[in-house]
Amino acid sequence: MAVLKHIASKNADYSQIIEYMLFQHDEFTMKPILNENGHMILREEYYIDGINCEPMLFDKECEKLNAQYHKNQHYADIKSHHYILSFDPKDKDDHGLTEEQAQALGMEYAKKNFPGHQALVCTHTDGHNGSGNIHVHIIINSLRKLDVEQQPFMERPCDSRAGYKHHLTNDYLKHLQQSVMDICHRENLYQVDLLSPSKNKITQKEYWAARRGQENLDKRNEQIIADGMKPRRTTFQTQKQFLRDAIKDIASQSKNLEDFKNGLREKYHITLTDRRGRFSYLHPDRDRNITDRALGTHYCKDYLMELFEQNQNRLEETPDISETEHLPEPPANPQKKKHSFFEYNPDYDYSSDPVAILFIKSDLRLVVDLQNNVKAQQSHAYAQKIKISNLQQMAKTIAYVQEHHYDTRENLQMTFDDISEKCKESRKAVKATEASLKNINQQIHYTGQYLANKPVFAQMLKSRNKKKSRQEHQTEIELYESAVKFLKEKNADGKIPSMKSLKAEKEKLTIKRSAQYDTYHYFKEYQKELRTVCSNVDSILGQPHTLESDRTPNHDIS
Repeated sequence: MAVLKHIASKNADYSQIIEYMLFQHDEFTMKPILNENGHMILREEYYIDGINCEPMLFDKECEKLNAQYHKNQHYADIKSHHYILSFDPKDKDDHGLTEEQAQALGMEYAKKNFPGHQALVCTHTDGHNGSGNIHVHIIINSLRKLDVEQQPFMERPCDSRAGYKHHLTNDYLKHLQQSVMDICHRENLYQVDLLSPSKNKITQKEYWAARRGQENLDKRNEQIIADGMKPRRTTFQTQKQFLRDAIKDIASQSKNLEDFKNGLREKYHITLTDRRGRFSYLHPDRDRNITDRALGTHYCKDYLMELFEQNQNRLEETPDISETEHLPEPPANPQKKKHSFFEYNPDYDYSSDPVAILFIKSDLRLVVDLQNNVKAQQSHAYAQKIKISNLQQMAKTIAYVQEHHYDTRENLQMTFDDISEKCKESRKAVKATEASLKNINQQIHYTGQYLANKPVFAQMLKSRNKKKSRQEHQTEIELYESAVKFLKEKNADGKIPSMKSLKAEKEKLTIKRSAQYDTYHYFKEYQKELRTVCSNVDSILGQPHTLESDRTPNHDIS
């Protein structure tokens, strides 16, 4: 299936587009891959052509056109539009799609849908993420070069005139998607309906966030495994994917909206909002809701309500059986079957078989101290509920301890201390990077101040009456001199740093801080989880809670 992607770029350096087309780049950082001599490496295979421009002079011709019409001169202006046609990898073998054919289709597509624009059309055969699929890059200057005839997909008269910018609307995007589908159907290539909403709407931003998150998680887990511990989790999950998985789980069992809402809240701590015929979901770690449209059609109200109705009909069609057959049957020998858990059933008489409570699966939470809980002392029903909940948490804690092979309380404490130490170290690393970032921001501020007032200072030096000139521009000169003094004190060599080098250093530190924050939050969550386990284990053993560095005596807790 061919997929159309669109990227709007504000980068004024058009030469980087040519570099990306011709040379190999890292998928994550989008920076060129260099050889041992520090030179960029050519792509193994590519096909490149230009429309209304020479392909190797695309950057110069775009800059010349922008200067001619005085457009694309500001940072916030969109300088170019990048469209990617990605064909199905199976098209190469099943339908004989060649690189030359893909390039020809890309040229046809660009001439038809972006008339009058300077365009660079380049076909790559390497594919993304090692997929090996053929894909075509179409990059157009956002400013139109030539006057063209008005086309049906152009909404405004100026959309056909030179000197006006590319105007992408929702209707225009639908036209572009339909055009891709028409070409694929004509050439007998694999294709899906691009105009239909996606069941699982994963944007490019979410995709790359998941890729980067998994890479960072793998690096952290390597260090944890090297230290002889078991990683807390091995699969990175975006907040949207967490919502999708939770919704699928609860929706498959829910018979109505109330069941669905309660299930999300109790099992995953997700808050559901039903407003104006649409659902929105509040992730436990967020302050703002995520709409159902942002997740996909299978998470919208209409689809889910239909699913609830199907679940209800299926339940009604099930033959009647006795109530006792619905009751959970705990394992005959709990000591031998350590991980046999089932969901809590409010209709089951646990007082007749209290051991069954230990095999109820639930989320891991702190065991409540009934003796010091005022509400439990005032309400017998609430106290009974807390007792069952405590037994559930004890069972979950025992399962956690067994799964992670903590055979003594001391081993558990050692792991908690190690993770706490790593949490402190990661926090210190974040603070150190933040201090460096603050220093760089100060230097950027003073460098800007230095550059802004440098012409005034230079004019004063050239003036015949320097004293008079200094008095006339006293504020600007004082700002210049204070900036020079600050920058020379901050740099050991006494030189004034360039703005370009400072911004490059700021970008590196920003990326580094983001990765360090991820590491810190990972160990912080891990530490919180182990603190809960330690507290629950102490409750099981009847000991006071001890989470300090001192070790407790050995106790078998498995």
